[in-house]
Amino acid sequence: MLEKADNVRQAPAPTAPEAELRPPPKRGGKAKLLVLLGLVVLLGGIYYGIRARTTAEAALSQETVETAVPVVDVVSPKPDAPDLALVLPGQTSAFTDTPIYARSSGYLKKWYVDIGAQVKTGELLAEIETPELDAQLRQARADLVTAEANAKLASITANRTEDLLKSQSVSTQERDNAAGAFAADHAIVASRQAEVARLEELQSYEKIYAPFGGVITTRNTDIGDLVSAGAGTRNSELFRVQATGTLRIYVAIPEVYTPQIHIGAKPSVTLDEYPGQPFQGTLVRTDQSINQLSRTLLAEVDVDNSAGKLLPGAYTFVHFALRPNPGSVTIPSNTLLFRSEGLRVGVVRNGKVQLVPVTLGRDYGDRVEVVSGLSSKDQVIINPSDSLISGAMVKVSSSKPAGAA
Repeated sequence: MLEKADNVRQAPAPTAPEAELRPPPKRGGKAKLLVLLGLVVLLGGIYYGIRARTTAEAALSQETVETAVPVVDVVSPKPDAPDLALVLPGQTSAFTDTPIYARSSGYLKKWYVDIGAQVKTGELLAEIETPELDAQLRQARADLVTAEANAKLASITANRTEDLLKSQSVSTQERDNAAGAFAADHAIVASRQAEVARLEELQSYEKIYAPFGGVITTRNTDIGDLVSAGAGTRNSELFRVQATGTLRIYVAIPEVYTPQIHIGAKPSVTLDEYPGQPFQGTLVRTDQSINQLSRTLLAEVDVDNSAGKLLPGAYTFVHFALRPNPGSVTIPSNTLLFRSEGLRVGVVRNGKVQLVPVTLGRDYGDRVEVVSGLSSKDQVIINPSDSLISGAMVKVSSSKPAGAA
């Protein structure tokens, strides 16, 4: 037991070659770990730097692309086109306007009405003295008496001759001569009666009566004036009577509006002397023909003037209400593009611009009526650029444009 312990304690020391062959103990492990860790951090920093720069460049590119797309304001067409008031100038005139002339020549004896007088049908206006006509009538009556006496004598002679012919006391020729003389004298009587009747009728024209009820607007004569019969002589118009209970207004309607003008329409009539007080009119007739020079249709509008407020010859404005075209829409005037190929409107569809041709109707000033080419669902660009082309990318503004009001 002791020997073995001694053997253990006294193990032989290794020789020199064995000591040299053993590996040296490991040193510097922590330093390598630190270097490796630093390398990883450096590579991670480089990676994240490159990635951040790439992300920033992509965001900048996206922002540049988005900035390059123009932003436009749009408005939807309105389907409720308002009624258009077609205002046309006109001039009132009396429903009946008649000049009164003398039918008998002579001197004005007396007049009973002056300008502005309201007269009734058959009212006496003036009297004329006709001395020459009176003398002619007296002579005609005397000639009639002579003709009647001659005819009476011729009748007696014819009857007597007829009786004598039965007893063969006279010849047939004498009987025929007597009958012919009676027929001639009878015709002369008829002629004299006609002449007397003519002169009596002319004498009845010594008194001038109103042909209808109205207003005396002209008096061109006075007591003692020489009056000449007929309408072609100088100063032959004695009076002028106008019936103003209803007034006529003649207006020229442009040809483009004639399909919407119908007999029986109720246009309103306004006058500057009655601001804010329209008068109701009625379209009663047209001339059914377009004037080739003015391209207008002549129409007559009658206005009730029983109150007497309106005067003939007044300047008026006639307002016709025109209905909008069926299926039409209205858009602001600042949406139109005038191109060489025609009128166009920019419409946004699927983020792109399409230049749509349109047909205009009426012009309302700040808005226009589009008869064809648009619907109420379209998005129309307001204030489009002159360089706008079809297919261009655009972005619709989220704010409400001023032109959409």
